[in-house]
Amino acid sequence: MLDVAVIEEPAAAEASLDPIRARILAALAEPGSAAMLAGRLDLPRQKVNYHLKELERHGLVELVEERRKGNVTERVYRATAASYVISPSVLAAVSPDPARSPDQLSAHWLLALGSRLVQEVGSLLTGAARARQRVATFGIDAEVRFASAADRTAFAEELAHAVATLVSRYHDESAPGGRSHRVVVGLHQIPAAAQAAPATPQEDPR
Repeated sequence: MLDVAVIEEPAAAEASLDPIRARILAALAEPGSAAMLAGRLDLPRQKVNYHLKELERHGLVELVEERRKGNVTERVYRATAASYVISPSVLAAVSPDPARSPDQLSAHWLLALGSRLVQEVGSLLTGAARARQRVATFGIDAEVRFASAADRTAFAEELAHAVATLVSRYHDESAPGGRSHRVVVGLHQIPAAAQAAPATPQEDPR
């Protein structure tokens, strides 16, 4: 079972968003049969069987075992991943494009960058899973509390300068066999719902 699987097909995304199928996927973090799931989720076995077939058809669950019980063969399934992410490529025609309106101070642009990050890393993960290889990535997750909007602006300027300095030092356009990597750095206020003690939104300095 993968830690995270990326859903890139619209039909698979639609299947995963069905409330009953989402419950089945969550329940199949541990292997189970239709009969077991029906008991756990308080659903008719026939309905569970139908949804299992749809999830299997889209690669969201997999058969791990068949058990013979008298004249009946019990099929045991598990989810193909512990969690799933729907790639923005599912909505390719209307997905945000960071190249459209680049603006370092725009929340919409930051969201577009995040969308592209999910799409690109998701594509890498899908390809690596098929080739049974690992993906070379790096991430930093930190939290900083600013005393003022001015401090936030100063921090952003220093960070931008530091990243630009590093990129110029290591970027080699003509390196034979070199591989291009994308660097994305974002800064946003943590939503109040995600904090134990909601913070008062700071004034936008612009």
